Amino acid sequence: MALTTYTELKSSLADWLNRSDLTSVIPDFISLAEAQMERQLRTRQMIVRATASFAAGAEYGTVPDDFLEAKAVKLDTNPVTSLTFQTIDALDQLSNTTYLSSGKPLYFTVVGNQFRLLPIPDGAYTADLVYYAKLTKLSSTVATNWLLTQAPDVYLYGSLLQAAPYLQDDARISVWSSLYLAGLEQLQIADDRGSTSGGALMARARTFG
Repeated sequence: MALTTYTELKSSLADWLNRSDLTSVIPDFISLAEAQMERQLRTRQMIVRATASFAAGAEYGTVPDDFLEAKAVKLDTNPVTSLTFQTIDALDQLSNTTYLSSGKPLYFTVVGNQFRLLPIPDGAYTADLVYYAKLTKLSSTVATNWLLTQAPDVYLYGSLLQAAPYLQDDARISVWSSLYLAGLEQLQIADDRGSTSGGALMARARTFG
């Protein structure tokens, strides 16, 4: 069976599970697997670009809806200013001891679903944000995504693992787990090798803020 679309993935899961009482929860297995993969994977296919705007006096700015993790934040100044990431505690320390007034931001951190800049912007700034984005989730209206195309085995075994609470002592669970983890590792290794092969990185561009 082909494994290139959401419908095909559901059909394949039903065949592998061979349990008619699990058909209605197969979409949940896929969603749970996607959530797990988002926590584990960081590949170049997940990297996107966005333009962020920060108003004068605005210490905080909202992160994009699909934000997972920042790679770089650069102010559109002349010359370009690359902001340095700091932990929340480190930024608190700097704000209480060194940067007591507004100025051109030099540091950033992520607080919940917001960016925090320091110093607090002394004017309006535009920033170029490069970050890891969430997966485009499969659904009845989204037939495929880059991960299903490149690693259908990871999708399949990851989704099968989510059926473990229903299957209990099924001996297949340990096999699926091994295959899932091996697929993730191979995907990450291939990505690491590809990212240093000399090819140009083509990041998707978005606008927010």
